[in-house]
Amino acid sequence: MGRVTLVTGPEEFLNERTVVGVRAAVRAHDSEAEFSEAQGADLTLATLGELAAPSLFSSTRCVVVRKFEDLPVESVDGLLDYASAPAEDIALVLVHSGGQKGSGVLNKLRKLGPVEEVKSQPLKASEVPRFVVSEVRSHGARIEDEAAGFLVQAVGHDLRSLSAASHQLVNDYPGETLDRARVERYFGGRAEAKSFAVADHAFLGRKVPALEELRWAMDGGTPPVLITSAFAGSARGLARVVSAPGGAREADLARDAGVPPWKLRTLRDQARGWSPSGLGEAIRAVARADADIKGAAHDAAYTLERLVLTIAGLRESRRD
Repeated sequence: MGRVTLVTGPEEFLNERTVVGVRAAVRAHDSEAEFSEAQGADLTLATLGELAAPSLFSSTRCVVVRKFEDLPVESVDGLLDYASAPAEDIALVLVHSGGQKGSGVLNKLRKLGPVEEVKSQPLKASEVPRFVVSEVRSHGARIEDEAAGFLVQAVGHDLRSLSAASHQLVNDYPGETLDRARVERYFGGRAEAKSFAVADHAFLGRKVPALEELRWAMDGGTPPVLITSAFAGSARGLARVVSAPGGAREADLARDAGVPPWKLRTLRDQARGWSPSGLGEAIRAVARADADIKGAAHDAAYTLERLVLTIAGLRESRRD
């Protein structure tokens, strides 16, 4: 209360979570508090006064202004004056949608004592599984690292979807540790997860399981481009592991490969059967298959089967 919360950054889901958090804090402070919203383009001194004015029922208000970057020029000075000395019973939240628009006003607001900025940062691919672990923990449960990584593979990197999936799993397995088997039971059929299963088997030289997973993926409607994308990601990660200097720390190696630590174990298992020259051939095979899938060939199933057999064969020849 009596402050201005400035919400910035590119992660819309995390920004909205900040807004929800402020509202919850205001509600905890005063259960009869009133809540209102406005768009930046509609914010004039008159409308801000109306939003912040006490009502007949409560003097405590929470005002959220979205798309703050659209604030009219003639309203800037008035808002800055208010933000320098906000009303004690008002919680004002200004949400900026990103980009350079309105950056001048943002810089002026940041210099004011009563203004607190909460800035979201985009997560790196290797950080997303930690987000899942944190989400599950916030619901009073625990998830194994490998299970969190698999959930990311299955659902993707959208934080809102991952949060919903985490909540679903916790509700369905109350008080239990979430392992990979439980996550696979719900999300193993997702296209992304199937794609990585095909690639993992192929790069381990497991020809038959790779072909079986490929058939399941194709019959389940997995887009062929997702499969070649999974192969490309595995090839990049393997290349970094194979070329890493001896004695490299696991955390550094995982960061360089762009994978979480649990995935690094899989890459190391795969790497035992690969040489740099073999990986070079594999990368070229993936590139050819990707080009074929995107228009140079007519039979996607044949192209992918050939890719699986080529990759598995290359690893087998290196291993043997």
